[in-house]
Amino acid sequence: MKENFIAYLQAERRFSPRTVALYREAVSEYLAFFEAEEPSADILMPRHVRSYLAWGLDQGRSARTMNLKLSALSTWCNWLLRQGILKGNPVSKVPRPKQEKRLPEFYTEKAISGYFDRSLQQVEEHPDDFSLLRDRMILLVLYSTGMRRAELCRLKHTDFDAGRSLFRVLGKGDKQREIPVPALICQEISLYLGKMREAWPVNPEGWFFLTDKGAPLYLGFVDNVVRRELSGEEGFTGRKSPHVLRHSLATHLLNRGADLNSIKEILGHSSLAATQVYTHNSFEQLKKTYLTAHPRAKNGGKHGN
Repeated sequence: MKENFIAYLQAERRFSPRTVALYREAVSEYLAFFEAEEPSADILMPRHVRSYLAWGLDQGRSARTMNLKLSALSTWCNWLLRQGILKGNPVSKVPRPKQEKRLPEFYTEKAISGYFDRSLQQVEEHPDDFSLLRDRMILLVLYSTGMRRAELCRLKHTDFDAGRSLFRVLGKGDKQREIPVPALICQEISLYLGKMREAWPVNPEGWFFLTDKGAPLYLGFVDNVVRRELSGEEGFTGRKSPHVLRHSLATHLLNRGADLNSIKEILGHSSLAATQVYTHNSFEQLKKTYLTAHPRAKNGGKHGN
């Protein structure tokens, strides 16, 4: 029964492999918690879900983690409802634990520019080291387009349209979107693709990026490249990940006057609510600038100064 649910997530909902793995883990853990092999109404009542939730929180798991587990269980219960195994969704009757709202992390434009300037110099000093060029290009594409890791891993040569200066990206739910690319970056991409064909003349699938062994990119490889490239770089003291590069682009676009709907389309968000979180970062920057420049903020505002 569990495997049928997993097959449904893959075939009908078209969830990513990572999401499917998370849902599988949540369902397996819930069944193990009640020492059951198959789902039934006997272990799927609101009080049972509350017991599982309390246990998870007692184990030291965050409210965010448990909310993700409950979301997976809710999808499972809705599926069981359609199968006639349940008469209602017990998860929907259980209050979700409140979680602290965290603003998305992002890098400053100065730090980003500094990295790309230094990495370009390194590439020019070692023109025969293709891996240096590839790693820089991975970060350049991630930041300049706001792509997700999985979208980057699926990229092929044909997804880049030099004539129209854009990438065609297959996002969540197999939804395709087009992301415009600035002219100067298009030139860099075209040069990279030329070097790519020289370094890997045999690339029948036409992958945009390949690992050192000539295999398609995978999520962990992208994480390692980003971490390695940004480690020790000035201005990158926090978490170093592809997702923070995505957050950074969204924040920088907003700070430079881009409207939320445009950012939503570029990032591939399904709703505007997911994009609005970046307005908080923009407000924090506005607040900092305002308080620094405000005449009443100087010297405690004494005597009107």
